[in-house]
Formats: sequence, structure tokens, C-alpha cells
Amino acid sequence: MKLANRLAFITGGGRGIGRAIALEFAREGASVTLAARTRAEIDKVAGEVRAAGGTAAAVECDVAKFGDVERAFAFAKKEFGRPPDILVNNAGIVETAPFVKTDEAMWQRHLAVNLTGTFHCTRTAVIGMLALRWGRIINIASIAGKTGQPYIAAYAASKHGVLGLTRVLALEVAAMGVTVNAICPGYVDTEMTARGVENIVARTGIPAADAVRALETMSPQNRMVTAEEVAAVALLLASEEGRGINGQAINVDGGTVLF
Repeated sequence: MKLANRLAFITGGGRGIGRAIALEFAREGASVTLAARTRAEIDKVAGEVRAAGGTAAAVECDVAKFGDVERAFAFAKKEFGRPPDILVNNAGIVETAPFVKTDEAMWQRHLAVNLTGTFHCTRTAVIGMLALRWGRIINIASIAGKTGQPYIAAYAASKHGVLGLTRVLALEVAAMGVTVNAICPGYVDTEMTARGVENIVARTGIPAADAVRALETMSPQNRMVTAEEVAAVALLLASEEGRGINGQAINVDGGTVLF
């Protein structure tokens, strides 16, 4: 198995992309710690992992709070006897508003969770990885971290920041057995996208099916990608086969963005 004897710490692990990555990693032999704010969701995914024969633990954590992150990593170390050697920074939020209606609270929420949360977890995890001279840090960013669209100023700014952090840290740790990469999904068929569809319907009054179709046609493949497709790329980055990939921002979007 590609991740035998590895320990992965996955934020936002209770649904969508985080859940898919947890299940994929567990199938390949990793023990997984699932971290999120909603206890019921991470407990459910941990149960799915165990039911499939894997090993999982769940811990409540708000990545925007450094104290929460420290406690969550201490929990993982106690559960499994050592620090995680794979980190997936997947926790995130997205809200939409015209820029002139983007207030400071919305701006700070996105920076706190999407960017500072990634910093908190990475800063905590990387020290142990450097000591072991092996580690994988995988940041779930977005094609919004490479391009712009109307009404997502706070989200896009936070994801651009994640890509900057990815590239800088990748260069700093490249010679020490640690890789740092980002995955940039387009629209993914998840609960988060479903909430986005609800917002479009509320704002425009168009039928939900038309809103979904509008998102699908943004991709040259005329579809949303799946969480499992994102998880497959994460598995490559986490494995030994992916050790030559470092400092990259890999799109999983059907060809929507070509850089």
C-alpha cells in the first residue's frame, strides 16, 4: 500500500473533499486524524474509515485558533504515538458578495480560516516533519487562487495567499525530505457547492438546475469534478511516487484554467 505506516492529519475532514481524502488515504494504509469544528461529521467519517478496515481518530478543531490547533496535534500524537507526517490543509469557507458589500468581518473570516488556519496547522506540523526528514504538506486551494471572478474578493485573496505560502515553504524545506504542494479544484460536486447554488438561486431567482448547469459549463468538460478526483491527486502527492513534485499548484478543473 502506498501510505503504509503513515499518519495523516486532515482538516475539514468531515465532508466533501476532506472525507474523500481520508477514505482514500486509509485505503492505502495511512492512519488518519480528522479535524473539524463539527463533531458529528468527523465522527461519522472516522466510523466509515474503521468500517472499511482503516484506523481513524476524530478531534474538534477550529483552525483559526492556534490553541485549538496545538491541542488537536497533541491529541493526534497521543493517539498514534508520534506526530503526523502528512498534513492536508482542507478546512475552508467561501462567502460571496460584491466588493463594496464585503465588510471587514467577512474579509477577516476568510483570512482567518483559509489562510491563517493553513499557517497554524503547517507551522505546527512541519517541525516534526523536519525532525524526521520526511513529510508531505498538501494545501487544498482553488482555481480562485490563480484567477478572479466577481463577488469572491475575500475568498480569492485568501486562496492566492495559500499559493504564496505553498511556494515559499516548498523552497525552504525542499532539501529536507518534505514536499509542499497545493491542489486547485474548480467547482466540485460537494455540499459547499450546493450551498453556492442555493445562494445563486436566492440572488437571481433562476431554477436550481439552471444554476448547476451554469457552473458545469464553466469547465470545458461540461461537468463538475468529484471529490474523489481531488483525492486521487492528493494520494499521489502524499506518496513516494510524488516525491519529485514540490511547490506546485495542480489544477483539478477539467481544463478551466490552463496555468
